[in-house]
Amino acid sequence: MSEDTARRVDIERASVGRYTVRNVRGGSIAVGMADDGTFTPVELLLAAIGCCTAVDVDLVTSRRAEPTRFTVAVTGDKIRDGNGNHMENLAVTFTVAFPAGADGDTAREALPRLVQLSHDRLCTVSRTVELGTPVSIELAG
Repeated sequence: MSEDTARRVDIERASVGRYTVRNVRGGSIAVGMADDGTFTPVELLLAAIGCCTAVDVDLVTSRRAEPTRFTVAVTGDKIRDGNGNHMENLAVTFTVAFPAGADGDTAREALPRLVQLSHDRLCTVSRTVELGTPVSIELAG
């Protein structure tokens, strides 16, 4: 991996079932086991899928018009079967509105194409999930 392609987060145990995730820029987020207000790892996966595609769409549409509403819902079913624990039926639903007028019309017209382009090519997170990228695991010495 080069510096241009490498990404990293570090996870530190805070207590049983509670962790702090940090990125190289100093950001952090608490992660837990759904017994408090923290996000679970599965919720973070859903958030990553939704935020990745939201950024793709928002960056382009907001150049045309500032949205009056921009929400993304990501849903899925957590399954335990012969393949172990995994998610099925992942779905991303955009609810986006733009103001009346020529700029809003331009943004509305571009929206379906941008959502599809994000899904098909741009969103690294959902593309990785759909391609089924292997994950290696190891113990550090």
